[in-house]
Amino acid sequence: THEKLCRFIARESESVVVSVGYRLAPEHKYPAAYEDCLNATQHFLQHLERYGVDPARVIVCGDSAGGNLAAAVSQTLAGSSDLPRLRAQILIYPGLQALDFNLPSYHQNRGVPLLFRERAAFYLLQYLNGNATNLEEVLEGSHIPVDIKLNYSKWVSPD
Repeated sequence: THEKLCRFIARESESVVVSVGYRLAPEHKYPAAYEDCLNATQHFLQHLERYGVDPARVIVCGDSAGGNLAAAVSQTLAGSSDLPRLRAQILIYPGLQALDFNLPSYHQNRGVPLLFRERAAFYLLQYLNGNATNLEEVLEGSHIPVDIKLNYSKWVSPD
């Protein structure tokens, strides 16, 4: 789905672009896609010389679920001392939190195509376990224990 865009970015930026064809949900549940992206990124970083890539100029990028994967790979590799450090991450409308689907942005954009609030929660459940039977609980926010919500309220809250 992203081949033309990747080719455009490579051509216009005179860059090497590596696009990972990771396994998709619901057939392949978490952490399959994450593992695919992490393994591909580690392999690429270990063989930069073969591709003629400057180790100081590697960036990961992703959109939607791919944005989530790019962020997760970046966080994992941030503590790695045996690989070149990533220069940056580019996250395009990433799915980054599933604690609260009742934040203002979800309500303000609940009916805006392409990814409606209910669809976002549905796809999250497909990604995690391939089962969306508890979709209403997720939309209500009852899928997260109160103590965890309180623990993360500094980062995930209407404030």
